[in-house]
Amino acid sequence: MISAAKILEQRSHLIPGKLKITEHFFQVPRDYSNPAAGTLQLFARSARKAEKPADYPSKEDPKKSQLPWLIYLQGGPGFECRSPQNNAWTQTILDKGYQILCLDQRGTGLSNAISQSSLQLRGDEIVQAEYMKSFRADSIVRDCEAIRKALTAEYPEEKKKWSVMGQSFGGFCATTYLSFYPEGLKEVFLFGGLPPMRDGPDEVYERLYRRVKERNEKYYEKYPEDVERVKRIVKLLGRFGDATVRLAGGEGFLSPRRFLQLGLGFGAHGGIDSVHELVLRADSDLTQFGHLTRPTTMSIEQSQSFDSNVIYALLHEPIYCQGQASNWSAERVLQKYPEFSVQTAGPIYFTGEMIYPFMFEAYEELRKLSTVAHILASDSGWPRLYDLDQLAKNEVPVYAAVYLDDMYVDFDLSMETARKIKGCKSYVTNAMYHDAIRSKMDDVIKGLFALRDDVID
Repeated sequence: MISAAKILEQRSHLIPGKLKITEHFFQVPRDYSNPAAGTLQLFARSARKAEKPADYPSKEDPKKSQLPWLIYLQGGPGFECRSPQNNAWTQTILDKGYQILCLDQRGTGLSNAISQSSLQLRGDEIVQAEYMKSFRADSIVRDCEAIRKALTAEYPEEKKKWSVMGQSFGGFCATTYLSFYPEGLKEVFLFGGLPPMRDGPDEVYERLYRRVKERNEKYYEKYPEDVERVKRIVKLLGRFGDATVRLAGGEGFLSPRRFLQLGLGFGAHGGIDSVHELVLRADSDLTQFGHLTRPTTMSIEQSQSFDSNVIYALLHEPIYCQGQASNWSAERVLQKYPEFSVQTAGPIYFTGEMIYPFMFEAYEELRKLSTVAHILASDSGWPRLYDLDQLAKNEVPVYAAVYLDDMYVDFDLSMETARKIKGCKSYVTNAMYHDAIRSKMDDVIKGLFALRDDVID
């Protein structure tokens, strides 16, 4: 039984766009199975329409103020939420009659953010690794339930359930929510967020390498001149070993493999073009100056958020684990795909959404977390994230946007999961990529809500 979160503070502000934004601080147990282990402070922003009727009521009608809640769960893991006024879909969702809660999931944003320095306060590396095990989807959905109970404490019983909108990893969390706390859910909307129902990540990464290879082929088909440019850049970066090009102000360095991680952007709308711009800029530096300039290396650094969002690197493989250790899955599976080698005679392929041990040397903040990362990679004590029996008898309406050409989340595994969730309706498209909720918001929202509001004859 999860108790309501403690509300520490709530302050509201009017924002241009006729929005009322409320900043919420909550307190919840760090470990719900052991409340004595301490607490976490969570942060969220809510949004509702700021309306000024012609006839000002003397007192706000409590029934009108009790709008149905929709909580948005951000992709990741390890990324904070943007404030609602900065999300393209906010006004659309408000127009449908909801009030929105954008939650900084535990360990992100203002919710006891995890960084190397904050994690070090926990104790030695073994203690730090144990602490990190509290930041997966199973804990995040317990936070959601605790917050739901706090926000709807004064609501009548029939209004206490809320809706969930999950993007990518946020959808994984929503599926965990469906598995263990369906009683709190009115409906669930998933955007590229149907998780693979596997106990470990190996198959996930095998499929991912194949999809990333296809995106590389598309990249070089569009920009064939970049074949030689990338080879020139990689040769320079490895001329005197991985640390040839050190980054200003710290211990990080731009190794060939770190540079090739720019391929993470291939799965987004405009991602291929963004990578090309960085390649063009770096190659232009080499042509004109014989080295990479600070503005260029800074642009590359700014496109890689591993140092500022360390949960992503530490827990990306464990988000797939149920009773298994990841054992650096992406690195092991890479051996099956020699075309990703920097020594290849053909075009050099960029990598995608993979985490590798070398990152805990190349990135300044991650260097300090190397031991923690290795402990987590060898840990097999990860609890279950999904209850297949519960999903098979699910009664909560589920609407899932599934992208045929999604580089990050495998289409076939997504559809396999959709079939395991009773009543899940899928909106399948080959006209959008994984970030459609941002890049093609009108189209994907329209498609998903049509599943909810229309009927199939």
